[in-house]
Amino acid sequence: MLLAPFQSIVKPLTAIFPYWQGILPYSFIQDDCRTLLENVLKYTSTEANNGLDPIKVLDGTNDESSPYRPFGTYMLCSSHGAACVENSEAVLNLLHCTMQSQEKSSDDIVRACISEHSDYGSVLEHVRQYSISGREIGNSNSESSYTMGILLQLQAMGVEIQNVEYAKNALLKAGTVENIHNMNVSKLAIDLSVAQRSMTELEWYKEHCESEDGITYYDSFKEKNDRKDSRSNVNREKLLRFWDGIIEMWESNELPCDFQSQNKWINAGNTYRKLVEPLDIAHYYNRPGNSNYLSAGRPNRHKILQKWMEEKEKTRGSRGQRPRTKPTALTEDSCLWAYVEEARRDLENLKQGQPQSLGNLEEFEDNVTRMINTRSISLDVFLETSSFMTWWEEWKGYNKKQYSTWSSPLYEIMQSESWKV
Repeated sequence: MLLAPFQSIVKPLTAIFPYWQGILPYSFIQDDCRTLLENVLKYTSTEANNGLDPIKVLDGTNDESSPYRPFGTYMLCSSHGAACVENSEAVLNLLHCTMQSQEKSSDDIVRACISEHSDYGSVLEHVRQYSISGREIGNSNSESSYTMGILLQLQAMGVEIQNVEYAKNALLKAGTVENIHNMNVSKLAIDLSVAQRSMTELEWYKEHCESEDGITYYDSFKEKNDRKDSRSNVNREKLLRFWDGIIEMWESNELPCDFQSQNKWINAGNTYRKLVEPLDIAHYYNRPGNSNYLSAGRPNRHKILQKWMEEKEKTRGSRGQRPRTKPTALTEDSCLWAYVEEARRDLENLKQGQPQSLGNLEEFEDNVTRMINTRSISLDVFLETSSFMTWWEEWKGYNKKQYSTWSSPLYEIMQSESWKV
């Protein structure tokens, strides 16, 4: 039901709520129940037989697919027990199969479905007593025992005999594709170890620029006056091809459905984004005539990797995070240098008599203050020759010229150099 379009279920579902609350008897909502089930079955039948054909969809040859998808682990229950399925494409086919019956009338199916929502406790007790263990699809040494295991699962789900062959094929196909997905991840893990060499070289490049040249690696890369800058650009391009390839595979459903929530890939992507996106920003602003990186130039890979990280952080939120005791090695906001470039443009516009830029500059100053206070900005930003410090000196001078007594939280921090602590 949750996979059907909202507009097709909202009206009958609203009418059914009083029954679940014990306010109305079933006879008062029978027509609405029938309408609800018909709408859901109409949708799932179309998707199961066409839009979610297990061969076409799992092979990636289906041209049209619905945006609605199951997610997580589904435990399908019946009087014979229960079984668990995780593959998102197989789940909808199996849900459709469990609703097909030649032994029950449609009215009986409707009443059973609606009643089970208010009898959840007894369903769980039945499952506790009679369920069989869910089995992971694929990787069986014995084809016959593997097939027998699938048949037992289908029986536990309540799939009737006339639908067993269809459901079995859906599960077998899902298992094949799941194995392909796992093989793809294994290959990517090898490629990741190779990509790590480029990451290591860029980390050395960053450290060398700061310690030997007294300049940020962002500014050094933007100027590109040295061979090490050119070498770093080679590594940057190797890494962008690697991560663009991963994003392309993910968008083409060639990776497991939970790939974007696996810690290994989230952490690798987050480190890549924080280290390398400043170089992408420098490369972007090094070309004359480019507009705002944030609105017109940011690559899709960085947007997606950031989204993956933010979604994962939501699941970690309840545990809480310890506050930092020292500044981070890599600035948390990988777009910081783009904000710096836009702040420099805004300051020039302000000097040219465009007061609308003032709000952007004050907002940027507030954001930098917050990053310093939370120690989420790296110390290289404050190197004397950095683009940020150039902007800051100009911004401070402009304000002092306007008001000799001008001050701000960031001004106090910069004057006392408390960002070092």
